[in-house]
Amino acid sequence: MGGLIFAKFLVIALIAIAWLGVSSGAEYLFGVVVPYAAFLTFVLGIVLKVVDWGKSPVPFRIPTTGGQAKSLDWVKPQPLDNPTTSGQTVLRMLLEVFTFRSLFRNTQMEYHQTPDGPKVRYGAEYLLWINALLFHYAFLVVVLWHLRFFMDPVPALVEYIELVDGFMEVGLPGLMISGVILFATVGFLLQRRLYYSHLRYISLVQDYFPLLLIMAIAITGILMRYWFKVDMIAVKELTMGLISFRPAIPEGVGALFYIHLFLVSVLLAYFPFSKLMHAPGVLMSPTRNMINNSRAVRHVNPWNYPVRVHTYEEYEDEFREVMAEAGLPLDKPLPPPAPEEAAAEGESDSKEA
Repeated sequence: MGGLIFAKFLVIALIAIAWLGVSSGAEYLFGVVVPYAAFLTFVLGIVLKVVDWGKSPVPFRIPTTGGQAKSLDWVKPQPLDNPTTSGQTVLRMLLEVFTFRSLFRNTQMEYHQTPDGPKVRYGAEYLLWINALLFHYAFLVVVLWHLRFFMDPVPALVEYIELVDGFMEVGLPGLMISGVILFATVGFLLQRRLYYSHLRYISLVQDYFPLLLIMAIAITGILMRYWFKVDMIAVKELTMGLISFRPAIPEGVGALFYIHLFLVSVLLAYFPFSKLMHAPGVLMSPTRNMINNSRAVRHVNPWNYPVRVHTYEEYEDEFREVMAEAGLPLDKPLPPPAPEEAAAEGESDSKEA
C-alpha cells in the first residue's frame, strides 16, 4: 500500500503546484512553457525509445505460440497462434492492437480453501478484457474530440465523433459517454489492483501513478464541463496560439483549466518512460511480430563464431547408399549407375547365375 499512498501524494502535489503557480501569476509558465516542454519530451522520448528497440538484435525466432504449428499436410495448424506467413502475422498483429486478443485469451488462477482441502481454479478474465478495451477506446475518443480545440475550422469527422459521443443528450451541456467510461474503467483497474492480494503485493508506485493521474485528468475535465464553467473561447484562443507557435495568455481562463492542462502535460512527459509505452511497444515486440517458421528455415545466430557444421544434406550425400539399402527415405534419389558399373553388375549377375 506504500506505493498507492506515495502515488496519491504525487498527484496531489502536482495539483497543488499548478494551483499555487497560477495563483501567483505564473499562467505563462503553466499555459505555454510546460505544454511545449511536455510535448517535446513526449515526441523525442518515443522516437528515442523506438529507435533503441529497433537497434536491439533479435537473432532467434521467439514468437509467442499457443497452438499447432504448420507441419504435415494432414495436421491442421493454427495460423493466428502460430503464423508461418507475413499475412498471418499481420492479421495477428491487427487483432492484438484493435481487440487485445491475447488479453481475451488470458486466464486467471484463484486459490480456494474448501472442506476437501485447497483447490486451484482457472477461469477466463473477460471482465478485465472488456474494461481494458473500453478504457483504451474511450481514451481515444476523448483525445479525438479534444482536437476541436486545436483546429479551425473543426473537421467534420471530429464534430461527428463529438455528436455520437454525446448522443444521449443528458443535461446541459450534454453528457459525454467517453468521459464517464474513461473514469469508470480507470476506477475498475485501480480497484482490481487493490482487491486481489497477489496484484497488490507486486504493485509499485509506477503502477498506481498513471491510473491516479488519468483519474485526476478525467475529474478536472468533468468539473470544468459540468460544474465550474470555463471560458471556452479563451481556451480555444490559448490552444490555437500554442498550435500556431504564437502563444498568448488570454483573460478569463480559470485555475482549474491550468491544473487540467498541467496534469495532461505531466502525463505526456511521463509516457515515454513508463509502462504506458506498451502502446507502441506491442508493434516492436518480437513475440508478436515474428513469423514462426523455425521448422522451415534455419536461423543462425550472428553472434556465434564460425564453426564447421554437418548439415542433413551433407549427411545424406555421405550415407545415401547405406540409407537406401536400409530402406530409409531420401530427399534426393540415388543417381543412376554409370554405364561401366551397370555392365560390371550385369557380368557379376550372369556369373552368379
